[in-house]
Amino acid sequence: MDDKNKQALFETMPIPQAAAKLIVPTVISSMVMILYNLADTYFVGCLNDPIQNSAVTLAAPVILAFTAVTNLFGVGSSSMMSRALGTGDYDTVRRSSAFGIYCSILCAILFSLVYTLNTDVFLRILGADVSTSATTAQYMFWTVSCGAVPAIANVVLGFLVRAEGSALSASIGTMSGCLLNIVLDPIFIMPWGFGMGVSGAGCATFISNCVSCCYFFIYIAIKRGKSYVCMKPAMARCGKAVALGVFAVGIPAAIQNLLNVTGMTILNNFTAGYGSNAVAAMGIAQKIQMVPIYMAMGFSSGIMPLVGYNYSSGNFGRMKEAVRFTVKLDIVFLIAIAAVYISASEQLVMLFIKNAEVVKYGSAFLCGIALALPFAGMDFLGVGVFQACGMGKSSLLFAVLRKVVLEIPALFILNKLVPLYGIAYAQLTAELVLCAAAVIVLRKIFAGLEKEKPEKA
Repeated sequence: MDDKNKQALFETMPIPQAAAKLIVPTVISSMVMILYNLADTYFVGCLNDPIQNSAVTLAAPVILAFTAVTNLFGVGSSSMMSRALGTGDYDTVRRSSAFGIYCSILCAILFSLVYTLNTDVFLRILGADVSTSATTAQYMFWTVSCGAVPAIANVVLGFLVRAEGSALSASIGTMSGCLLNIVLDPIFIMPWGFGMGVSGAGCATFISNCVSCCYFFIYIAIKRGKSYVCMKPAMARCGKAVALGVFAVGIPAAIQNLLNVTGMTILNNFTAGYGSNAVAAMGIAQKIQMVPIYMAMGFSSGIMPLVGYNYSSGNFGRMKEAVRFTVKLDIVFLIAIAAVYISASEQLVMLFIKNAEVVKYGSAFLCGIALALPFAGMDFLGVGVFQACGMGKSSLLFAVLRKVVLEIPALFILNKLVPLYGIAYAQLTAELVLCAAAVIVLRKIFAGLEKEKPEKA
């Protein structure tokens, strides 16, 4: 996409068309990401070896921690890029991208080194024992020791390419690695292939992430002079203003991820008190929930460049129109999904397991989780707008409210009031409050922009 097309996308293209160009590739990419996230678990599970299957589960917290780094520099730098594009400050756009790229790679190297030099310590913290330590270490050798850099870099590069309006190119890069991983997994894992077991799952992931990185590096090289994403190391020395702009949005986004991991861990601990069937049921309900949640995140991430550009350029009417259009589209979609989940909860759980007790638990959990979906969509969009506009404090406040103030206390209270089944409604409790808060805060922001507009004129 050349400069004129990018400018038209951000400034003059009808909102439905511009939103489609940004949101549709992002949502499709999110769907592929779901398949990618499930691939290792599925194909390792086909081996019917609990020890190898446990390796993927035990390694999950460390892999999830990658997201904190990608949020810090991916969300932070992409937000800074979109805002600088809106003001025509192309030097800041390039410096923000270079800063995000090289800082994320440096953090990934440090992440890899710390783990590799302290593997035994990490394995103990993760809960690996004598029977699972060896297989977990094999999986994490490929995914963390070797794989931290490509895993983090390819996601950050996708954020940066999307920030300049090239959502399709960014999604192609992300999906190429995900699809390759799905293809390579059975070849590396299964006995009829290389027979590497869980180690093969890690190796396939490493190769796939490397391919995604190569795609982005080639894309940036080919688009040199046309793309604002900059790979020059000298441009990473961006100065205090750019660094603070990146961290103001990136740090809250990273903290939000860490709080999500904490909340999930606490939920799992509550569920574990009711036995393995309850744990299995909650896990299945959460997997089914991933589809609309990832899609809602795709709506939020996809519209961010358009919102950030028009916010910083002072075109507040177009910014508000983009937000309102996305809200309507997202909420209608999530209400429809919630209705399907509630009406067909048993059938959906039975796709994963036939155990009657697990289906009973899972169906009840899914109904509670589904009720929260439309409110979560509004919450995600609100946070996306805050991030796009550089309002890091607001996005951090919502992250803290969601987990620390609302959801985690709700888990304790609801579990006391309605043992086991109550915990499925903790997210609904949090999202109801946050949805209302997002609407109120966004209205105040829009009202403030209306007052500011005459001063800019």
